[in-house]
Amino acid sequence: MRYINLTIKRVGDILGSGLGLVLVSPILLMSAFLIKILMPGPVFFKQKRTGKMGKQFYILKLRTMKVDREVEENHDFSKDEERKTPFGCFLRRVKVDELPQLINVFCGDMSLVGPRPTVREQTDQYTDYQKQRLQMRPGMTGLAQVNGNIALTWDERIEYDIDYVTNFSVWLDIRIILKTILVVFFGEERFKKIKGGRN
Repeated sequence: MRYINLTIKRVGDILGSGLGLVLVSPILLMSAFLIKILMPGPVFFKQKRTGKMGKQFYILKLRTMKVDREVEENHDFSKDEERKTPFGCFLRRVKVDELPQLINVFCGDMSLVGPRPTVREQTDQYTDYQKQRLQMRPGMTGLAQVNGNIALTWDERIEYDIDYVTNFSVWLDIRIILKTILVVFFGEERFKKIKGGRN
């Protein structure tokens, strides 16, 4: 059953990301145009992340910060706040900056649902227990993202990710996608938490 669920998941990723790219292409084109006007530099921000079973890939985002190659290459997140542009803050607030990850999903580096991808510096420090989260493709959204996200501690996020990997099913993916849509439009606090196969 797990193999069947994983096969259905991959087919859903291909169809969902393909359709998604068609539907959001006007938004992406308009955002890219405004980025070029308001924030001189590249449209996309690429960063190496760790995927399934430790595979490295480049995640795609619309660029929301000032160009600073040295900081980008060294993953100095402490300077993110001061480097954001006003338009970049808007893109992040409405979650448009992450739409290019549909390309990552279509190509097979990511999934629509799964643990969020992290940088190698973090995954290199994983314990054997934490490495369980690498058994699935990283996702655009996941249990942690619909159950508190930035309000969670690192250990709580790991627990949600391992919960997802352990209790994965197509139905769980559908629930997470539906709640993601609701959270984006109405806020997370209005909806009860999802916990893998336990509720």
